[in-house]
Amino acid sequence: MTGATLAHAAPLDDAQALWAAGKRDQAIQVAETGLKATPDDPRLRFSLGTMLLEQQQLERARTLFTGLTEDFPDLADPYNNLAVIHAARGEYEAARQSLTRALDLQPDHAQAQENMGDVLMRLAQQSYERALKQALGDDTALKVKLQRVTAFNNAKGVQAR
Repeated sequence: MTGATLAHAAPLDDAQALWAAGKRDQAIQVAETGLKATPDDPRLRFSLGTMLLEQQQLERARTLFTGLTEDFPDLADPYNNLAVIHAARGEYEAARQSLTRALDLQPDHAQAQENMGDVLMRLAQQSYERALKQALGDDTALKVKLQRVTAFNNAKGVQAR
């Protein structure tokens, strides 16, 4: 490893160690400071985005992940995490699109596969709700489908990587 590579790794390692120790604010600060010195470091940018996502700072995380998809369009993980943000906001079609891109890049991405299933279940719930509003008479089968998918969705959420 070169000295430059070691310098790039230090803020990431330090931030992750602080995060693991439960020092969340300090970890974010170290990552942000590290990015001032190396703004193009994709691993540090991704790590900071994930920290912000876990702290529910969704807009800041979205900005980081969007930038990563623009600067490094061949990375699947930023698309997966953008999908998590979209899903958290109830933007399930946008989440589906982000996951489709992640899976186009990395078909064996297990978390993106699971998240796609979860997002499709949310979209199914929305479709069943719309169908029930349009249904004529008592559509018991549709109500049962809606109850089942709603129960599933209430127990599960889309996850970051």
